[in-house]
Parts: sequence; structure tokens; C-alpha cells
Amino acid sequence: MSEKQVNQIIGKVFNQLADTLISGEYGQKPRIGITAIGSEHGEDNIIEAALNASKSSIETIVIGTKDIDGIESSIVKSEAEAHKRMDLLLESKKIDAAVTMHYPFPIGVSTVGKVITPGKGKEMFIATTTGTSSTDKVEGMVKNAIYGIITAKACGIKNPTVGILNVDGARQTEIALKKLQSQGYDINFASSQRSDGGSVMRGNDLLMGSADVMVMDSLTGNLMIKIFSSYTTGGNYESLGYGYGPGIGENFKKLILIISRASGAPLIEGAIKFAAKLVKGNCIEIAKNEFNKANNAGLKDILSGLKSSKKSEVEEIKAPSKEVVTFQISGIEIMDLEDAVKLLWKEGIYAESGMGCTGPIILVNEEKTNEAIKILSKAEYIAKEQTDC
Repeated sequence: MSEKQVNQIIGKVFNQLADTLISGEYGQKPRIGITAIGSEHGEDNIIEAALNASKSSIETIVIGTKDIDGIESSIVKSEAEAHKRMDLLLESKKIDAAVTMHYPFPIGVSTVGKVITPGKGKEMFIATTTGTSSTDKVEGMVKNAIYGIITAKACGIKNPTVGILNVDGARQTEIALKKLQSQGYDINFASSQRSDGGSVMRGNDLLMGSADVMVMDSLTGNLMIKIFSSYTTGGNYESLGYGYGPGIGENFKKLILIISRASGAPLIEGAIKFAAKLVKGNCIEIAKNEFNKANNAGLKDILSGLKSSKKSEVEEIKAPSKEVVTFQISGIEIMDLEDAVKLLWKEGIYAESGMGCTGPIILVNEEKTNEAIKILSKAEYIAKEQTDC
């Protein structure tokens, strides 16, 4: 070992000791890389956030076009090159996690965001905000609940409360998660702050932060994270919170967090600190343990048993001869609507889909009503007969 290398090691040790005296924390600082090219507010916006985050026992590495005084820079010429460099730094373990403005996560991986709720200033995890946990909505939301639990635990919440936002598929998601709970996977369900309670959350609960983890589909989560992040600025500058969060998925072993191109420096600083917290909380190991526990409780069997598994049976069915349809059958999940129509076609009943006063409906000929209801009820597309508005 050369004299220069020895001096570098000694210098690093003394720097760590100095940091320990200042911060009270001992050990290697989390090393967080951030890509700086592509922000709608310019590269300096990212640099400002990285400089501020570096004051909090975090080593930030800015991957961009500028050499920056005070923090480490990794110089690239384009956004595509920045992502290649980011992946290289992650694979070589030169950074522990990365923050970037987009990433092609594989199917099965989606991001868990973190916001500050306006009602009580409480932090809340939104599961999930980008990516695709599954091509089936309910299966995706069940997985999202686990992804949210993983992220919350990695951030130091030992037994996070879980709520399910009242979107399409919420009730099916609740049934699947409660079955998983009954088979041994520990889920601490939240209760709505509304008078009727329950683990299915209302819009009010979003504002109050009634659950540590709020489960929803990624498209809804994407809207929520944008609104929570920029409701004070009019939308073009995301100033509050921590961004779209880490990509979580079974066997995905990289810590990559997403922010919007509209993110401002305060939010980006929050995202870098979010990444550092996940590194310190050993998020990858927690994910491995949680997936093992969920799988041991029968997660895969529950997912395969969801209604989506039988949908392929009716995909190629052709419609019977057209009839006048005037009777409305309601109480059907929007995601099941077209498949329920095709099931009736298969049984020789002409049906059409539509939207009624209470949501999605199936229209059938009045003379075929009782038969149609029996078929749909047996297939668990509806719970009971419902009449016109």
C-alpha cells in the first residue's frame, strides 16, 4: 500500500470520528447518488438539494454535467449516460442507493411514496405511486400493501397501520389481505376516522393520515403524490414531501427512488434523506424477510385464487343476437365489468355494460333478469339483486 493510500485511509477515519462527535452517529455514511439531468427546474435545483442533504451525515454523489465544490461529482454528458453511470455505481457498491427522475422497473416492482398529510402534518406512505406491481389491479394492490409495510418498517415503524383507499378493487383487496392475515402474516389494519370506521379509507383519511400505509393502485397513487407534493404551489413545483419513493418487489435488490421532473430542491433533499433512511434501516433485508413471511402464509395461493384467474375463460366469447336491454344490474366492480358481460354471453344472454347512478352496471333484457342475476351471483360478480335507480 502506498503512502498516499495510507494517508487517505487515515483521513477517512478522522473524518468519520469528527462526524461522530458532531452528529452522535458512528459508522459509514450512506452514499446516495442522484441524477441531475432532466429536471424541469434545472440542474442547479438538484445540486442545491444535494448540498443541503450532505449536511445531514449523508454522502451525496451528483451525476450530471457540472463539477461541484463541496460534494462528489460524476460527470456525464446526457441523461442516458447518467442512468448508465447510476446503474454502474449501484452494481459496484460505490453508492448504496440512487434517486432519479425515471427508471424502467420490471413488472412486479412499484414505488412507495412518502408524503406529509396536511390535516395533522403526519408522514404517510402511499403504496404505490409508479411502476406496475401486477397487470391485475387487485393482485397489484395486495402486493402494494406488502411493499408499503416493507418501506414503513425500513423507516423505523415496527408495526405500521395499513389502510386501503376506497377505489375500485378495495373490497377484494381487503378480503385477500384479511385472509393472508388469518393465515399467519401480521397486518395491523388501520381504522377510518369517519364514524363508520373500517380499514377501507375515505378521502378525509388521506388528509388526516389515518394510516401509516395507504394502499391503492399506482395510477391513483401517482395522482395523490403529485397533489400532496404541490398543492401549495399550483402544480408546477413539487415542494413538499419525499417523492415517489423506492421501487419494491420480490427479488429486486436495488434501492432506486423516483422523483418527478417537477420536484423542487426541498422535496429532492427529502428524497435523498428518505433514501439514506432506507439504507440505514436495511430495506433490502427487510423486504426479503417480509416476502418470506407472506409466502409462508400462502400469499401466492391467495393471489392465484383471485377472480382474475378465471377471466381468461370468457375472453373469446362472441355476443349472442342483440336484444333490447332495459334492466340494470349493479354492484359490480369496474374491473370485472367486461368479463361479467362476456360470462352472460357465454350462457346465451345478450348483455351490455354501462354506468348507472351508483356506478358500473350490466344491462339485460327484462325477461332474462332473474337468470342473469343467478349466473352473476354464482360467479361472485355480484353479491345480491339490486334494482334500478
